[in-house]
Amino acid sequence: MVRPLLLALLLICLPGVAGAQAWETCRGIDGPSGPVLADCRPLEGVIDPQGRELWLRAALARPAGQGPHAVYIGAVASSEVWLNGRSLGANGRPGASATAEVPGRYQAVFPIGESAWRASGNVLVVRMSSFHAGLRLDSPVAGLGVYAYPLPSRAIALAATFAAAGALLAAAFGFGVIHVLRRTGSSLTLAAMAGVSGVQAILETLRTLVPYAYPVHVWRLVGIWGLTAVFSLLLISYVASRFWPRARRAMIAVAAAVFALSWWLPGFDLKTIAVLAAGVGLAAIAAGVAVWRRHKGARLTLGYLTVFVAVGMAFPAGLVDLAYFLFAAGLVLPVLMAEVVRLGRDDQDREIALTRAAARPNCLTVASARGVVRVPLAEIVAVVGADDYAELRLADGRRLLHAARLDRLEVDLPATFLRVHRSVIVNLAHVHGYDREGGRGRLLMAMGETLPISRNRLPAVRDALEAQSLVRV
Repeated sequence: MVRPLLLALLLICLPGVAGAQAWETCRGIDGPSGPVLADCRPLEGVIDPQGRELWLRAALARPAGQGPHAVYIGAVASSEVWLNGRSLGANGRPGASATAEVPGRYQAVFPIGESAWRASGNVLVVRMSSFHAGLRLDSPVAGLGVYAYPLPSRAIALAATFAAAGALLAAAFGFGVIHVLRRTGSSLTLAAMAGVSGVQAILETLRTLVPYAYPVHVWRLVGIWGLTAVFSLLLISYVASRFWPRARRAMIAVAAAVFALSWWLPGFDLKTIAVLAAGVGLAAIAAGVAVWRRHKGARLTLGYLTVFVAVGMAFPAGLVDLAYFLFAAGLVLPVLMAEVVRLGRDDQDREIALTRAAARPNCLTVASARGVVRVPLAEIVAVVGADDYAELRLADGRRLLHAARLDRLEVDLPATFLRVHRSVIVNLAHVHGYDREGGRGRLLMAMGETLPISRNRLPAVRDALEAQSLVRV
């Protein structure tokens, strides 16, 4: 997102720059021996080829020092370049209309041969047009100039971004697994946070990895802004749910309003920074309230958010480009490790509880995402299958989800429990009677709704009920 700014800053600071004079705009045509320009005047404001064909001219001094140079262009535009009337190449095909233009790449490099330079009086001419961007940008040209070739390697920044992206996507998978095991809302929120950040990291590196056409760049910026907004909403939801649940909806509503208003801010860099700052700021408020109330863990969260804000203010150019990913990874990865450790401890506690309960035949030990509960068998009215789980319906109206299959429970439960359907086991002590309709049977329970009886199990049910002297209704 901020890479256009970083690119411009990098180009400005590069050695061997061919000191360009102020740009001029001209009327021009592509003649047989090079561009023919007329009515040139100093350029005012930013270079903006959107919705028009733009001819630019600048006087250059030959760069000092050894080594090759090139014209670098980072722009939402097609372009063509000449030096001293000699064509250096074209990026797409600029034109005076959308039908005449062929979109070029967002980044283009035009190497300059040594023979193209003059001792003095060098003239650089650039023709640009942009008719296919889709959205209008405030600064469509991120960089334009002559610099040492090639640019310094960005391998370190790319490696850091790739490492963060890999860690975030792995964290998203881990939290997804935890959500399946625990069915907790916080793990699902954290999985979404990590996944959104990982996808955004991929979008950030897309420009370096793929030489895409310039219309893609605008929608890439929109995607980055949208993903940042989603991450901020998830961050607020997670922190507020944990430390200030009563204010969660109000804070999300405020954040959503800020995000909507950010669309009218100039430039996608400012849009993205605004939504990220709003999310971190509101999350910090929730954590600050929790610190004031002495909520456990609030100090660490507030401290982490404060450090991120401080780093962002100290290095604004890298806030969204790199610090954001490191922040997201530093937030979700420790939480993931803590969740994994807690999951392991819960499994150990469940195993211990199950072992202790083995000698208590009058109880059923129920293992669920919330822990282990011992339920007296006499309180169980029925057990109903629910995919890989079993739902225990109790005499007091409660329903517990048990991490076990009906086939296993049918073996473990005593003879007072009978399998009456492929998905139902009943406690005969709670059966009032049975009824038949069109060859199908149903159990009439002393409390709760009726339960189905499989046709092939009806004789066994009738025999069991008659053995207990239950009267047919």
